[in-house]
Amino acid sequence: MYLATTGRRDTPVRPRSGGAGRRVPGTVLALGTVSLVTDISSEMVTAVLPLYLVLGLGLSPLQFGFLDGLFNGVAAVVRLLGGYAADRGRGHKRVAGLGYALSALSRLGLLLAGGATAGIAAALATDRVGKGIRTAPRDALITLSSPPEALGRSFGVHRAMDTTGALLGPLAAFALLWATADAYDAVFVVSFCVGLLGVLLLVLYVPGQQPDPPVRPAPRGRKPFEALRDPAFRRILAAASLLGAATIGDAFVYLLLQDRLDLPVSWFPLLPLGAAACYLLLAIPVGRIADRVGRRLPFLFGHLALLGVYATLLAPVGGPALLLLVPVLVLLGVFYATTDGVLMALAGPVLPTDGRAGGLAVLQTGQALARLLAAAGFGAAWTLWGPGPALWAALSVLLAALAGGWALLSRDPSGTPAPGQPQAQIPERRTA
Repeated sequence: MYLATTGRRDTPVRPRSGGAGRRVPGTVLALGTVSLVTDISSEMVTAVLPLYLVLGLGLSPLQFGFLDGLFNGVAAVVRLLGGYAADRGRGHKRVAGLGYALSALSRLGLLLAGGATAGIAAALATDRVGKGIRTAPRDALITLSSPPEALGRSFGVHRAMDTTGALLGPLAAFALLWATADAYDAVFVVSFCVGLLGVLLLVLYVPGQQPDPPVRPAPRGRKPFEALRDPAFRRILAAASLLGAATIGDAFVYLLLQDRLDLPVSWFPLLPLGAAACYLLLAIPVGRIADRVGRRLPFLFGHLALLGVYATLLAPVGGPALLLLVPVLVLLGVFYATTDGVLMALAGPVLPTDGRAGGLAVLQTGQALARLLAAAGFGAAWTLWGPGPALWAALSVLLAALAGGWALLSRDPSGTPAPGQPQAQIPERRTA
């Protein structure tokens, strides 16, 4: 069973008094460390991958968009299995560990594939499957180990640590490519070793059971899509999916910058650093603000920053490259800081504790599948019309999606009163 008074609240809620209410749970810090190390590994590869595939192997933007969207879609579907398995046997740590291990092994696949497209595709699929398996159980562990009124802060701390890895990964890739005269194999080997370290940290330092709040195994009759019965969760899912369908993806943003500025190839892996640095600085403050004012508005307003990314890329900016580069990367960092962890903090309390990972997996799957469509659609539009018209189309779609998202989340999905009003006592609810 779970208490609806603590399990269905979108904040704002006044923080607990005392030191316990201000401390970040140890599980969150341990998971943040694992994510930091793993992101160094993954971002080393991610930073060079668009360059490697488009410029190195000669893939067209349409082919790259299709592959990127396809593998993200595979990861999205696998999230459902990972979330359901984690809930069913209280195996959040085991399922997450399997996902981290698969992602680490995928680096060996890239190394062994050489230039073979099929081998590269298999390695990328393994990486996306690993990421898909681990994401929902990991986020469920964060929600289950944190008090409901501090979820924004907990996700902010985790995402800040995660983003530190995202910041260090491209730097490591850049240094390796510079030191080895563009030897991609060296990047893949080091990435594999760092990924294995992340798995080891998870095994040693992340607790396997969460004593607070109590979690019991999901009943045998519970189904992966049971969260869809809740109208509050359906509104969150619909808004996230609608806005996801207007998110073209970081790789295309960086390729558009490369196209506009004609940057040297060796500098391409450094492009994510600006967005990661901004995300790192804002993740914790935004999480704390979301705990105080509610998590819906930061999530919606964050997509205005993404709109700014599209508009800036379309603007006829002349002069130094920094006049275009800095605003795009800062706005992209603001977008992720205000949407990524905030969405999980918004949805987590709506879900019962024994179905938390499965529900978050459904949400992440819906959003990822929508972004699959966005990536494939934008890649096709770029190939057929060119980058400018494709970006205008993406901007128009995002404006429409923002209007729809605002309508879906115009009121608190969990039905709690406005800030400053007393919270009504809701009877205890038993899960089936």
